[in-house]
Amino acid sequence: MSTPLERRRGLYAITNGPRDDLLDVCASALAGGARLLQYRDKTGDSSRRLAEAGALLGLCRTHGVPLIVNDDVLLAQTIGADGVHLGEDDSDLAEARERLGADAIIGVSCYDSLDRAAELARRGASYLAFGAFFPSPTKPAARRATAALLQAARGLGRPLVAIGGITPDNASSLIEAGADFVAAITGVFGAADVQSAAARYASLFNDATDIR
Repeated sequence: MSTPLERRRGLYAITNGPRDDLLDVCASALAGGARLLQYRDKTGDSSRRLAEAGALLGLCRTHGVPLIVNDDVLLAQTIGADGVHLGEDDSDLAEARERLGADAIIGVSCYDSLDRAAELARRGASYLAFGAFFPSPTKPAARRATAALLQAARGLGRPLVAIGGITPDNASSLIEAGADFVAAITGVFGAADVQSAAARYASLFNDATDIR
């Protein structure tokens, strides 16, 4: 990756596959200014997922953007991805770190819990993701987080990701509260014009990108 995670800010685009045009829409999201890309596919089609993740890694390398694999440490290790994102029911952080190495980006879902975030930061998480902040079409029953939680988490010394129902119209308050990244699935990959949608999110960070 071209820039350390700690110096990045902006849109964290998360895929909504499987879809036949996955590479095309991811290329559009990257062209629109996505600063992180996560490959998220909950199906059991391991051969397709391996091929797609490998192709996305090549695409991300071209754009100088890290590729994160959702949940699947083995897949991330196999293709040489930049990292993995773990939820509370996924692989152990220490196991993921051992498999992927000291430089891997290992992000964790902290939901609405500052205590969980503090513990995972202590154990070496690369970034802390909180949410949902707004009603989410991807996870309608998700726990809800607040902007005050982001403010409290700023002292944990890790980049912060806000996720859950975030649009270009409601993201500004979360960025002001301390979000280094706003993550979007439907807001980007559900748009008719993916590149323009990504650019709207990216523009919220203005000239602050890569200076923290």
